Amino acid sequence: MLRRLVAFDTTSRESNLALIHYVRDYLKGHGIDSTLVPNAEGTKANLYAAVGPVKEGGVVLSGHTDVVPVDGQPWDTDPWTLTDKGDQYYGRGTCDMKAFSAIGLAMVPHFLRARLKVPIHFALSYDEEVGCLGAHSLAERLTGAVPRPQVIVIGEPTMMTVVHAHKGARSYVTTFTGFEAHSSMTHLGVSAVHFAGEFIAFLNRLEAELEARAPKDSEFMPPMSTINVGTVHGGTAGNILARECTLLWISRLLPTDDQEEIERRAFDYLQNTLLPAMRRRHPDANIVTERRSSTPPFSPEGNDAAKALARAWSGSNVVGSVPYGTEAGIFRRTIGAPTVVCGPGDIAQAHQPNEFILKSQIDACENFMRRMVEWAEQQ
Repeated sequence: MLRRLVAFDTTSRESNLALIHYVRDYLKGHGIDSTLVPNAEGTKANLYAAVGPVKEGGVVLSGHTDVVPVDGQPWDTDPWTLTDKGDQYYGRGTCDMKAFSAIGLAMVPHFLRARLKVPIHFALSYDEEVGCLGAHSLAERLTGAVPRPQVIVIGEPTMMTVVHAHKGARSYVTTFTGFEAHSSMTHLGVSAVHFAGEFIAFLNRLEAELEARAPKDSEFMPPMSTINVGTVHGGTAGNILARECTLLWISRLLPTDDQEEIERRAFDYLQNTLLPAMRRRHPDANIVTERRSSTPPFSPEGNDAAKALARAWSGSNVVGSVPYGTEAGIFRRTIGAPTVVCGPGDIAQAHQPNEFILKSQIDACENFMRRMVEWAEQQ
């Protein structure tokens, strides 16, 4: 099953429909109906399905179907072919995060043979890697359409330890529009690149402030909220004042921090400090910021029941937090059921060339699901 799923190029810029249709047909072959939740363009879709009785108290196994690009990465093997190298399987998505879904799907015959007292739900999403875009509509559709589960398991790679908290994340695209002039006549134009640099310096000062006030008992690493400018594109030539410059930047805030603060202060600086300064040089100058994605934080409150079950199924006593975002906050906030993040693989392998998963992690996740089934038979 992992070999089949890896073979689908579901890079976020591509459609995931081939994989989704494969899963739908596979489940249908076992007598299980699926519901697809497409995006607005109809080019991608979420999928949910259930095995077992239609009643409350079940388990949701949640996984995203998209992967990050392999462009420019020095792979030693074909990233779209599962490659066996002794203790590891190599391929894009092996770790992040097709293995979790593959294990669950491969165990469908086992789920069907079991005498489940509560259902096991599959929830597969699109575009997690570009801001958890598909999870919002998937979680909304599950609410009401599916009897309230007792636990939601987000199968992101945690080495099968239990994660009960992560930071929230918001990504933005800010575009500065200046006015071109010869570089020797700077008084006649507005350099979008220069003012973008002023904004980057502001974000750096803001992050230093966040670091200074980080709680001393923070369980996160790094312990503070963070800001990163990921890409900068602008300018035409060295002897022209840049007409345009675009930044992609991301804030990752602790669950205890004000999730609106960074956006509020950044927007205020852009509109009330930088934009007037640009327009004093030329009235056509402009700044536009678009929020590209919003992933809510995931906090420990209300998840004790899920943590207890996930620890029992995984056999792990470790409960911790991670700095990266997942769909856990979306499912927890929308559906309201106790949620954990727990899945096979090491996040350090995610997004890397020669991405791999240890075979021992696949075994550990299979054992997790077998214990989950035993629990579901006893409810």
